[in-house]
Amino acid sequence: MANPTPIDQITERVERLLLRYEELQRTNALLDEQVHILTQERDSLRSRLSAARARVDALLDRLPDSSSPVTASGSGIGRTQVRSNS
Repeated sequence: MANPTPIDQITERVERLLLRYEELQRTNALLDEQVHILTQERDSLRSRLSAARARVDALLDRLPDSSSPVTASGSGIGRTQVRSNS
């Protein structure tokens, strides 16, 4: 078959197109699965971020106001006093 007929050429082309179509369907199914998995992961991460923000907000609420005076037990922490001998 050195010179295929137009019908043979069309048949070959249709077969190649069908193979390509099936290949694209498989690829699309894999991509759909990845999108689903990544969507679940994103939602989980958003939920964890929201919980972490709530914990940080709760911790910030427990901190004393910056305008309130420092208590006696909290003053001088980390400071050393220098005494002179004179």
